[in-house]
Amino acid sequence: MKPSSHIRLAASITFSLLTFLITVAVAQDAPTVLAGKDLTRVVPTTYYFEGLSAPTQMRNTAAARFGSKRFVIAGLVDTSGYSTDVRAKYQGFFITDSPITVGGKDLGTGAYGFGFSDDGKFNVFDIGGSPVMSAGTTKDSALRRPRPLMMAKEKDGLRLYAERSYVVIGAK
Repeated sequence: MKPSSHIRLAASITFSLLTFLITVAVAQDAPTVLAGKDLTRVVPTTYYFEGLSAPTQMRNTAAARFGSKRFVIAGLVDTSGYSTDVRAKYQGFFITDSPITVGGKDLGTGAYGFGFSDDGKFNVFDIGGSPVMSAGTTKDSALRRPRPLMMAKEKDGLRLYAERSYVVIGAK
């Protein structure tokens, strides 16, 4: 082989290897929606918010794994013991063990309360009840059999649904 052939071969191998490594790295951040034992293993049975603890509605929980060790967990809680103003803004808990984006906005690692409001917003609060962020939601009128809370994969990450309203969650 001529030296230029060696260079072309080395460049081709290097390009193929880089393409493979990028594909593997992107695939590691692809979300997997959890179900069954995998779901119940990561969802807390109760959640603390604004000085009260409420039981998790296990039938209305959802979780996803990004890669092998990054999780996003959401669940509705029984807020019947909460005051009217807390119930009006707080529907459940939202936990992420790594930074993510929610509706295109950054959200850091943490445990939060959340609520979907009637004005088309997904609102996130710290556990003391202070607002952390708010993102616009989208209505999915084509969704068959909407549930009170669920997650579904989408091309750019996940959709967290409350009935037909959803917000997109992405890995950072």
